[in-house]
Amino acid sequence: VQLQACGGGLVQAGGSLRLSCVASGRWFSSYAMGWFRQAPGKEREFVATITRSGSSTNYADSVKGRFTIFRDNAKNTVYLQMDSLKSEDTAVYYCVAVLGAPTSDARAFNYWGQGTLVTVSS
Repeated sequence: VQLQACGGGLVQAGGSLRLSCVASGRWFSSYAMGWFRQAPGKEREFVATITRSGSSTNYADSVKGRFTIFRDNAKNTVYLQMDSLKSEDTAVYYCVAVLGAPTSDARAFNYWGQGTLVTVSS
């Protein structure tokens, strides 16, 4: 499967952005999906995951209550709605996919998109 993420950009603190990730190929609904991010000079970190059906989600504590992950299996797309953005959310955001159950461990995901840059100005 190939992943194409988009929707990043420059936004002021307190603003919102929605990232999208379109997956090519068949069997999108067989993949758990997620988002990770990497800020300049920092380690890659978990943001959110969603199960194959979309019935269950998981979030990093740092984004809980501000970010929402959801998916549309008919459109082969997963989204990350980001509200109340903070300067510390500035990072390159990566869309990821894995067959089976989702996890917060980046090593488990064998499919990665190219990343989309989110910059939050304070």
